[in-house]
Amino acid sequence: MWRRACEKSAKCIAEAKEYNKQRWDKSHMEPEFREGDQVLVSTLKFNNLKGPKKMRDSFEFSRKHPVFPVSLVKPYFQTEEDKFPSRKKSPTPPGIVEVEDSPGPVNKIIKARKIRLNGKDQRWYLVRFKNQTADKDKCLAEDAIPDGNLHLRRFRASRRTEQSHQL
Repeated sequence: MWRRACEKSAKCIAEAKEYNKQRWDKSHMEPEFREGDQVLVSTLKFNNLKGPKKMRDSFEFSRKHPVFPVSLVKPYFQTEEDKFPSRKKSPTPPGIVEVEDSPGPVNKIIKARKIRLNGKDQRWYLVRFKNQTADKDKCLAEDAIPDGNLHLRRFRASRRTEQSHQL
């Protein structure tokens, strides 16, 4: 009886192995990349960095090691710049106009805008110069506006009166 049970269990294990091999061969796809290729790794389900804070960086002390399934890796294809000409130019904030480069004395400040430069918020102002048309308007930082305190006070006062009239 013992021998028949062992033979039957060996037969079941062999059938299970064959079944699993057929299923694997049917659904398995070879990865599209080789060693040394550039790839993109999806970090959406990347959860192998959990654990106690003091153990996160020292994988040699924990039983976890930094691995991830191949399904999270996709091959990286560099885009052709000819196909995407607009990607060549990245939007850059307008440059600061030096006082000597300005086309004349400031007439008024038209608009204010908050721009993030180097991780800090800065206020830039659209300035119209005296005896100049609207196409000569420049964006200037607060410290680059000639007689900035005077013009900024006028600009802020005009905005306050506009807001009070709207109420």
